[in-house]
Amino acid sequence: MTQPLWQKSGIQIDPRIMRFLAGDDVILDREFFLHDITASKAHVEGLQHIGLVSVDEAAALKRELDALAEDFRSGAFVLDERFEDCHSAIEARLTERLGDAGRRVHTGRSRNDQILVATRLWLKDKLAELEAHCRAVAEVCLERAAQPALPMPGYTHLQRAVVSSTAMWFAGFAEGFIDNALRARQTHTLIDANPLGTAAGYGVNLPLDRAHTTQALGFARMQVSPIYAQLSRGKYEMAVLEAIGAAMLDVRRLAWDLSLFTTAEFGFVQLPAQYTTGSSIMPNKRNPDVVELLRASYASVAAARTEIEQLLSLPSGYQRDLQFSKGSIFHGVRHGLMALELVPDLLAQMAWNEATMRASIEPAMYATDVAIEQAAAGVPFRDAYRAAAETAASAGEGRTPEGSLAARTSPGAGDQLKLDELRARLAALGQ
Repeated sequence: MTQPLWQKSGIQIDPRIMRFLAGDDVILDREFFLHDITASKAHVEGLQHIGLVSVDEAAALKRELDALAEDFRSGAFVLDERFEDCHSAIEARLTERLGDAGRRVHTGRSRNDQILVATRLWLKDKLAELEAHCRAVAEVCLERAAQPALPMPGYTHLQRAVVSSTAMWFAGFAEGFIDNALRARQTHTLIDANPLGTAAGYGVNLPLDRAHTTQALGFARMQVSPIYAQLSRGKYEMAVLEAIGAAMLDVRRLAWDLSLFTTAEFGFVQLPAQYTTGSSIMPNKRNPDVVELLRASYASVAAARTEIEQLLSLPSGYQRDLQFSKGSIFHGVRHGLMALELVPDLLAQMAWNEATMRASIEPAMYATDVAIEQAAAGVPFRDAYRAAAETAASAGEGRTPEGSLAARTSPGAGDQLKLDELRARLAALGQ
């Protein structure tokens, strides 16, 4: 390993302690490495603005940072156990190539604000991915909701309740994922604050050009207080995981529906072949493993959020405990986005079994229609309810699922799906 940035003369480093301190940082930092380089370039420009590096030195530093980024992308440079973390790797490379100019690059900066800004840039990218995935799910749902509606049972308490339709089912998840996309956008707004220049949490005795780095890195605002920059670490990561978790809650319920609907007992849905797997022992089986793992995926996101929450039992200021949040962030965000990416294609290709769904609609499922019609005619609803309950077995006489859906004129129900309104909400998010 290269000499730690914090190494003092006369102190012997115990390799066991060093391994514990470094942990998985050098591996996890590969995810944030390019963002760290981007932030380093902005920091160099800021140092140039206040005269701490010359114009030529700044040009050389940025050139070497670009070269390091390219070497990392191509595999010519590997972030490995030679380095304590990505920050030390960048500084070591610049010092090796540029000598004193490389040694100046950390002026006015701490690894605390360095990892904060790299992580913040990474989180912004991931929220953009989250919004895109949620929009894609919503778009597929809206497309399929606009297709001819197929009658199906609507369930409460997992018991057949009233007539519903495939269009209503898709419209429900469409609206849910429009909200999820909006939440991703709102969370992006929340965390879009530049912590670079707050150093170790108390600022430095230099007139750092924080306005420039804020603009150069594409942040909407500066995170003003150095103390709050540290307080926000973990808080903002939890907010991102909560936004992903909100989407994954809807994925979990959607996957639960499909898990039930694909059973022989329901027989409502046929999954695309590529979303199923075979049994290792039973030749006759095709299992909905992808759907089941989609259903389970919320747990990974929730666990990541919980781990960070438990780490945040801390006083103000930087504490090393927060190093352990990197793994939680990476694994929770990565797993949630990987799961969401599969959902649009699954929903686009799944097939409904119309005959089975229609056959599952029982006469008693029209009893609510009967009670409401009587109430609309002037019968007190509770009297109409009791009368409909007594004759529920014959409630379907002369009725069809299509007629039930057409008569349901409350906004959003039956044939009144208001898909145009949902499309307008989605469009209002912009691109």
